[in-house]
Amino acid sequence: MQRIAMLGSGFIGRFYADSIQGYRNKDKIVSIYSRREESVKKFAEDYKVGHATTNMEEAIAHPDVDIVCISLPNNLHEEAVMLCCKHKKAVMTTKPLGRNAAEAKRMVEAVEKAGIFNGYLEDLVYTPKFLKAYESVKNGALGRILWAKSRETHPGPHSDWFWDIEQAGGGCILDLGCHCVEITRTYIGKDIRPVEVMCWADTQVKPIDAEDHSIALIKYENGAIAQFEVSWTFRGGLDLRDEVMGTEGTIWSNNFLRTGLEMFTTGKGADYVSEKAESNTGWLFPVGDELNELGYNHMFMDMFNALEQGQQPKESFYDGYVVNAILDACYKSAKSKLWEPVQLDIWRGQEGVSKDSHLVEYDADHYLVKEEMTHYGLKKLILKNKQTGKIFEKEEK
Repeated sequence: MQRIAMLGSGFIGRFYADSIQGYRNKDKIVSIYSRREESVKKFAEDYKVGHATTNMEEAIAHPDVDIVCISLPNNLHEEAVMLCCKHKKAVMTTKPLGRNAAEAKRMVEAVEKAGIFNGYLEDLVYTPKFLKAYESVKNGALGRILWAKSRETHPGPHSDWFWDIEQAGGGCILDLGCHCVEITRTYIGKDIRPVEVMCWADTQVKPIDAEDHSIALIKYENGAIAQFEVSWTFRGGLDLRDEVMGTEGTIWSNNFLRTGLEMFTTGKGADYVSEKAESNTGWLFPVGDELNELGYNHMFMDMFNALEQGQQPKESFYDGYVVNAILDACYKSAKSKLWEPVQLDIWRGQEGVSKDSHLVEYDADHYLVKEEMTHYGLKKLILKNKQTGKIFEKEEK
């Protein structure tokens, strides 16, 4: 059993609480901190939490607490992490780890110096569809991974602080791009260094200082490319889609907006449909088990199992730091309109990885470009002569 101090009683804190106290059934939130008195009281009542406070350090230092779960605005993550280090409490935090790589680096160094367990709550690499797809990728079903793409778009976040660039640290790049970067990075290989970034960003709709729409390309040292599309301007709900392509195959996944469950309602008696659904009338696309589809159940199972077994979880603060470093490069590129290098002061992956050869031999004198079966029963081969470079076709029975 893990006894948790929850920091934050808002939208994500409640999602986390529903998962923590509903999946394994033996874990329990024993302390709740919120900045607002009415919020902390309501959360404590709803989730039967014995200790409720508006003092962050009091919640963290509570003697019954084994691990602290941070579900606070981005600008409060570092303060909370440093208090966990002070009181030697295991900690896990919602994404992004920091508002930038400098904050994230300080947090990584602090938890490692304190010797405490640290987990990065990147739920979208724990969704059932992602776990299934990643297992196929890991087992070689797609061959050498060439390209990975992730898209997260919706009409905008729930709380006011997201829209304040000082508190949040950025707009949709930081809020949504952090998910997409870790999804694509995992497919390509977390031990492969991200090299440089090209990013476009703009504020197209919302009256804010941060960006509300962005597209980026991320080059990796082995020649693979990642792509993300993020937006707070998309109308129609929460769109979560991933694609990964390799030399031997492709996987497409739609995680949320089209799950196979569709309904029509006039709105009579309609209530909550799913996260960021824009309407509760007309044709709707409910999500059967939202906690599970968004990866929260598998994420907390990994966190608590790793803590109990004295191991690192699949996602640690170091992963959050790498994500922040990539996003920093995205922001630089969006301003410079140039490819910008990813600055990683701490790198724990492979060094000097070269681009794998993509040449397939047909025979001693030729490379195979492509082969296909024709509709008239012959196999057509496209070949390239190694010496002359000439490309020609050949048919075989």
